[in-house]
This record gives sequence, structure tokens and C-alpha cells, in this order.
Amino acid sequence: MINAMFTVVMLTTVIGLIAVRARKSSVRLGQVDRRYYQLMQGYEPPDTVIKSTRCLNNMFEIPMLFYVVCCLFISLSLESVLSITVAWLFVLCRAMQAYIHLGSNNVTHRMYAFGAGLVCVLVLWVVLMIQVR
Repeated sequence: MINAMFTVVMLTTVIGLIAVRARKSSVRLGQVDRRYYQLMQGYEPPDTVIKSTRCLNNMFEIPMLFYVVCCLFISLSLESVLSITVAWLFVLCRAMQAYIHLGSNNVTHRMYAFGAGLVCVLVLWVVLMIQVR
């Protein structure tokens, strides 16, 4: 499970770097003044900045529930083939969601990837609760 957690951290880092690059590019190209990023207001940023920032923000929402449940599995020595498999499915869902978000941004496809990831986290929590009883 720790490898799956590390992969989500690396995915978050890559998305963060993409967001920074989009912001720097928007300033360099004169699309927004650098002061916009002080309070994130006063200008209408380009779509690449909005998408990458929102994608990064998404990596600090549902994945937090993933990190917690994985830490509990590890600390309680309850890892199993099922829990590890579901954890990796979650990683795949998050990677797909980010790829869609930063690419075509097809809302329907992104929603399916999000929903599948959410189900994975729910399954992990249910499996954990069953195992601790």
C-alpha cells in the first residue's frame, strides 16, 4: 500500500509542477499580471491555469481519505491482496481523472473516473471496518 500512496504523492507533485508551469507561462505570455497570483483575483486566467489549479486542488480532497485508510491498513498490519489491489485501482482512477482533466476535460469521462476512485476509497474503508471487527 505504501507504493500506491507514494504513486499518488508523485502524481500530485507532477500536477503541481504542471500548474506552476501554466502560471509562469501565463505571466510570461502577458495573459495575466503576476500580481494576480497574490490573491487569485483581478484577472481572468487562461484555461490552462484554471484546469491545472483545479486538478491540483482535487488531489487534496478524496485522496486524503485514501491516505488515511492506507495508513490504518499499514499500522494495523491488515494489508491483503484485496486492499492492495483496490488501492492500486484508486491510483489508476486518479491518474485517469487527472489525465482527462488536464487534457480533453470531458466532464462525463472525468466524472466516471472520479466516481470509480470514490468507490475504491469506500471499498477500502468497508474492508478495513470488516477486518477490525
